[in-house]
Amino acid sequence: MQEIFKYKYDDLFNPTLVALQKLGGSGSVSEIEEEVISILKLSEDEINDIHRESTTKLRYRLAWARNYLKRYGLVENSARGVWSLTEKGNQLPSVEKDKIKKAVAKLDRKENGNEINAPGQVNNLTDELVELSWQEELLKVVKAITPESFERLCQRMLRELGFINVEVTQRTNDGGIDGNGILRIGGVLSFHVVFQAKRYQGSVGSSVVRDFRGAMIGRAEKGLIISTGSFTREAKKEANRDGAPPIDLIDGNDFAEKLKELRLGVNVEMIEKVEINNEWFSHF
Repeated sequence: MQEIFKYKYDDLFNPTLVALQKLGGSGSVSEIEEEVISILKLSEDEINDIHRESTTKLRYRLAWARNYLKRYGLVENSARGVWSLTEKGNQLPSVEKDKIKKAVAKLDRKENGNEINAPGQVNNLTDELVELSWQEELLKVVKAITPESFERLCQRMLRELGFINVEVTQRTNDGGIDGNGILRIGGVLSFHVVFQAKRYQGSVGSSVVRDFRGAMIGRAEKGLIISTGSFTREAKKEANRDGAPPIDLIDGNDFAEKLKELRLGVNVEMIEKVEINNEWFSHF
């Protein structure tokens, strides 16, 4: 298959730095991505080109770019997923990509005895890249189940998230509505929600969102589309179009994250690390 998105991870070093500068020195992953799209004037086809599962090449390679920039000391990230320029990063308007790659390779040899030659080697990865790795593996498993099983999995997830009376519908010609439920907030407010479950390989387009909204109006206050794939940029815009009922979107990576959070088919092993405080014993 011909590659549409031709920028490599190291081509994105400078666009990432420029994006953060334009954002005032810090930004979320999605904000940085939007700025890079604007800086590089990317087409919709380039933006939506899939790397693997529900991860686009743009998102994947930007994650690697941030990984290198972080190890080089130009950017840092918080536990909330906000990336920001360091003091060093603020002082550099641009960088030489070969210089960064050589410096990171040298650092990796010093720390692990291995050199990072290209993205894909699992050495000193950011949490973001580790997440993308296991999310892709989980989505492979989910995509192997039947569409009916995926609908039931979505039903279970929504129940675990606090929805009540969650039903999977068997009606045809229903505009893509696969189920419905009620979300109660604080035991006071209730919202009727309809959802669509798309066990999807590629990107969900804007037409799917429009059709679903048409089926939703008059039946529920909220709509939700859950997909194992990704959503195109146009689909995201359509979901939040002014003057139209908003549609919430859960893509494959978000879906995998929810399964992990709820421990649905995902086991998380917490490794205990014990450190001895020698100085503490010196007081006796």
